[in-house]
Amino acid sequence: MFSWSNKDGKKKDPELFQTVSDGLKRLYRTKLFPLEDTYRFHDFHSPALEDADFDNKPMVLLVGQYSTGKTTFIRHLMEQDFPGMRIGPEPTTDSFIAVMHGDQEGLIPGNALVVDPKKPFRKLNAFGNAFLNRFICAQMPNPVLDSISIIDTPGILSGEKQRISRGYDFAAVLEWFAERVDRIILLFDAHKLDISDEFSEVIRALKNHEDKMRVVLNKADQIGTQQLMRVYGALMWSLGKIVNTPEVIRVYIGSFWAQPLLVPDNRFMQGLKKNIRSLLVISLNSVKCRYGNILAGQDFTKFQGLKPKLLEAVEDMLANDIAKLMTLVRQEEAAMPSQAVQGGAFDGTMNGPFGHGYGEGASEGIDELEWIVARDKPTYDEIFYTLSPVNGKVSGAMAKKEMVKSKLPNNVLGKIWKLADVDNDGYLDDEEFALANHLIKVKLEGHELPADLPDHLVPPSKRGQH
Repeated sequence: MFSWSNKDGKKKDPELFQTVSDGLKRLYRTKLFPLEDTYRFHDFHSPALEDADFDNKPMVLLVGQYSTGKTTFIRHLMEQDFPGMRIGPEPTTDSFIAVMHGDQEGLIPGNALVVDPKKPFRKLNAFGNAFLNRFICAQMPNPVLDSISIIDTPGILSGEKQRISRGYDFAAVLEWFAERVDRIILLFDAHKLDISDEFSEVIRALKNHEDKMRVVLNKADQIGTQQLMRVYGALMWSLGKIVNTPEVIRVYIGSFWAQPLLVPDNRFMQGLKKNIRSLLVISLNSVKCRYGNILAGQDFTKFQGLKPKLLEAVEDMLANDIAKLMTLVRQEEAAMPSQAVQGGAFDGTMNGPFGHGYGEGASEGIDELEWIVARDKPTYDEIFYTLSPVNGKVSGAMAKKEMVKSKLPNNVLGKIWKLADVDNDGYLDDEEFALANHLIKVKLEGHELPADLPDHLVPPSKRGQH
């Protein structure tokens, strides 16, 4: 249980929260919601938040033209079929499918989803029955879904198909999801890079959410390496005309299916999985139109005057309560098991040669025959022998005197010790001491430490026993 004391004198008891999420819900209800309600924020911007908005797992939204492999990508991640999935070269997924964890496999229709207080979809009721008839939740017991939920979307149409009305505002629904999900993955097929009018409209609807967007060029193993480079460049050029960002959008190259890769050199990028794992455009005209329609039906004589106490409560929440709550985030993270997504394709994965961070940090030297630590070992040996090793080893107390000079936190140094003491004897020999210093350097350079010692970092003399 986490707590902090309210020192404003108005409450005698301290605020007690079971979780950080519980604290956020309480602050929202007591301090932010009164301000939103008074000034009709929910009429003009977005509906009020509910408990489900705080309690549900992070969500990943998949967007792409039909037959780009969105459904296959989900199956690749979970290594399991999910209820309602259909895969084919034609537009097979004609519904929004929320793939979520459940004790039993089954499908929940949209009309039932929007009345379930435990699901974060109640506000989707505003898009009408035409949408709800194309919205379902696929529940199943899968370890990946213990950590994240995935939203599969209908394939974006091209050519003559895009002229057929869907019966609901497709771009507006995607915008609604974009505001609430934690990651948006745009999938492209290496064989068809044309961006249809509907796809352009969708990408513009995702404006202001570029920080969540990741672009994946799928089916990359079905073309040669030189062709892949040309396709990659063409995709970058096409996106540059639509996505207005000062930086070049990063494109992950992959082939997410269960079959052997046709061109093994174009293997998929594990960096994308790492990106998901570490979790844990509206146009000006449409904005004007939406607010114009809202304002046209409002009686301005009924608007509330300025209420300083409501503003003061929100300012206090931002300046004090949230700051205190953030300190509890670390406590909660430390008390919980690993936040990384587990199961399915996330188990046992490492960055491939095209992955982000490959060959950096703890991955440095992964492709080299020589032990990467050996490069700096002479320097580390000089320090090692000043610590008066006994029988070729130094004790934890002696090693600590040197390791604390890095000024890394004790919990980080403890993890480094655990990784470096390969034989778990409570002492470090010269190779293990060099490894500890190498890991310290990795951390000081801003990289993350591995959960387990990678094979290429195991000292040569220990590789038979590791």
